[in-house]
Amino acid sequence: MSAASLTFPRSPARSRKISFDPVLTLSTSTLLLIGLVMVTSASVSVAERSLNNPFYYFEHQLIFVLLGLAACAIAVTIPMHIWERLAVPLMITAFAMLVLVLIPGIGHSVNGSRRWARLGFMNFQVSELARVLLLIYLAGYAVRRQEELKTDIKGFLKPLGLLMVAALLLLIEPDFGAATVLVATGLGILFLAGVKFRHFLALVTLAVVGMSLIAVSSPYRVKRLIGFVDPWADPFNSGFQLTQSLIAIGRGEIFGVGLGASVQKLFYLPEAHTDFVFAVLAEEFGLVGIVVTLALFVLLVWRSLHIARLAAEAGLRFQSYVAASFGLWVGLQTFVNVGVNMGLLPTKGLTLPLLSYGGSSLLVTLGWLGMVFRVAHETQLSGRSAMPKKERTP
Repeated sequence: MSAASLTFPRSPARSRKISFDPVLTLSTSTLLLIGLVMVTSASVSVAERSLNNPFYYFEHQLIFVLLGLAACAIAVTIPMHIWERLAVPLMITAFAMLVLVLIPGIGHSVNGSRRWARLGFMNFQVSELARVLLLIYLAGYAVRRQEELKTDIKGFLKPLGLLMVAALLLLIEPDFGAATVLVATGLGILFLAGVKFRHFLALVTLAVVGMSLIAVSSPYRVKRLIGFVDPWADPFNSGFQLTQSLIAIGRGEIFGVGLGASVQKLFYLPEAHTDFVFAVLAEEFGLVGIVVTLALFVLLVWRSLHIARLAAEAGLRFQSYVAASFGLWVGLQTFVNVGVNMGLLPTKGLTLPLLSYGGSSLLVTLGWLGMVFRVAHETQLSGRSAMPKKERTP
């Protein structure tokens, strides 16, 4: 069943009851269930040894899922024009958060990175929320300045400069992975907004060169790059995480070793329930589990972009860009996380959306997903997405 088939009848008495896109709901709920199972399996030994509670991470992940679903339910009730109206204040809030987290006493440091703010029972990673707020601003900018984006390179340089400043603040934390994904997603939105291809290509090339120079400017990043190229050259130091991940994936073969039977999660593979939960999934469920999980992510990304296209055809440009930004981000971050687990990309501290353990990621992702549900709902209410193309107003 498609979003278009759920379009409300075009009559004054039509119902305004919120309807949830079935494909988006199915793919998301299945990924959440897989995530709960894999976080439990990957963390049970570590939690029992260090916290004397084998289900500690499962219990917290379940709480985060419930809170995230509450955030999703709240977001789906907020009309998108409110987000569009608040785009500038949200952008200012995002930068304030990225600056405040760098201040000692406010920002909380973990493993040498100052990315978190203490919020009661959890450490909240502010970059997760800041990314969404910045992309909402970019969506609003793309609507307000669409003609300028299409005709004048200055219209492209302004939001690009904003992305670069945000990336710089993320690099100070440091969080190179989050900075890269934010810039890539933002550039994707600007490209969809109609930036001239030659302008886009030239400035993207400069951005890639700049990020590459930054990547080799720090000794620890160079060390990661070297470990990524040949992890077996130093399997007990710089290449340890990657070699253990590759061993886990290799052990899974076609059908895996079975749920709970992973060996690499037993204090061999660091961050098994967070950054490397995909490797544990591959070991326990094999190639079949990998294909099913990646198919669900592809379905989630496709559906988000499909909703964005329907919104664009209905003349809802801001809604279209917001839905597209979610789809682009999920696709990019999933690609990076899986690529890191399989040795295709240098090691980065990025979670696998909806699967990895982490309250900040789940809360923000599900809240953002609520906005995509709202976009689908408003597109259906417009009554135009299901019209034949020849009847649509350009």
